[in-house]
Amino acid sequence: MKVLICGGGCAGPAVALLLVRLGHQVTIVERFDSLRASGAQIDLRAQGITAVKRMGLLPGIRKILVDEAGAAQVDGHGRVWGTVLANKSGKGAQGPTSEYEMMRGDLVRLLYDETKQDVEYIFGKSVTSFDQNGKKVDVRFSDGSRETYDLLVGADGQGSRIRKAFMPDNTDPYVHTGLHVAYWFVPRIKSDTNIRETYRSPGGRQIMRRSHNPTESQAYFILMDQDPSARSIHRASEKEQKEFWKQRFQGAGWQTDRFIQGMETTDNWYSAEIVQVRIDSWHQGRVVLLGDAACCPSPMSGMGTTNAFVGAYVLAGELSKSPDDLDVALKSYEDTLRPFIDETQKVPFRFVKLLMPQTSWAIKLLNWISWVVCSLKVPNLIMRFSSEDKGGWSLPVYPELKDQG
Repeated sequence: MKVLICGGGCAGPAVALLLVRLGHQVTIVERFDSLRASGAQIDLRAQGITAVKRMGLLPGIRKILVDEAGAAQVDGHGRVWGTVLANKSGKGAQGPTSEYEMMRGDLVRLLYDETKQDVEYIFGKSVTSFDQNGKKVDVRFSDGSRETYDLLVGADGQGSRIRKAFMPDNTDPYVHTGLHVAYWFVPRIKSDTNIRETYRSPGGRQIMRRSHNPTESQAYFILMDQDPSARSIHRASEKEQKEFWKQRFQGAGWQTDRFIQGMETTDNWYSAEIVQVRIDSWHQGRVVLLGDAACCPSPMSGMGTTNAFVGAYVLAGELSKSPDDLDVALKSYEDTLRPFIDETQKVPFRFVKLLMPQTSWAIKLLNWISWVVCSLKVPNLIMRFSSEDKGGWSLPVYPELKDQG
């Protein structure tokens, strides 16, 4: 088939890698002018690890891993109340820190290097509209050009324009959580270690610091604000976004002043509402959605990157099983993947909000709970005797994909 993929992040190139192995002609169109190899720290978990093994990507991923040894809870004086180390035994479940932590930009570059010889990349261009007649998809691009394809894959993130184009008007695909996040890079200082630190401040505020190389650390502000008007800030200018976060976190304690100062010079800024994407169908005719465009589980799940790779593997696998019947392949893709996605989207947001209290006494209580739980090594026991596979769902085996692991 002649396939067009919208989105040059992780999910799009991942499925492209498999489709070209099956003999398809693949083009990736990316609206940014160059490879968008930026972003914060991401990880792989559960069935996503199996997927990248079968795709033959694991050796390359091991070369780009970030050395994060674990996660700690700290107070305003930097005192550690509890630490959970990463489970790198190869047995049991991953903890707050995965064995496979990496920077999004490094993973994007790895996927690009693995696909650039066989996949056509077009930068600075986007799909503005499309029509389909059951046999082909006629695509119109932002530069006025048109092209016809056999399959259009929307892998263009949680704000997907492809998804918006085939959904009914005024449909809201998002589950709004009342949570918001901003992250950016700051210069690393001597006290920044390879243990991730999380600090809670009254007013439903949380700050996180993690370090990914010898010169930089990542700063995260997470805010609980149930007011729908707070969502609009993420559509404002970068200057307005930064002002919003400064005002909301001014005086929050710990290293807040350092992180706010770092906002001014960062080259890597991101501000977004934390949402899930839930829609009734991921495909329509010869158009199909993948990754966050189809089923963003939210950063709180820790499963976004895993969903992208598992989804890419299942989509390519189902296309390989039914090469002459696209309707059957896309329906089977959704039927096969849905149970796994349903599991990854079971995020206990009520519990998450309890971990972002409004008062100082509630924060002190959480710190003491963290100290007791970690002193008794409860997280270690849970990881050791838990299954890594999410929901007991097994990644299907597709002989046509020829396991590369």
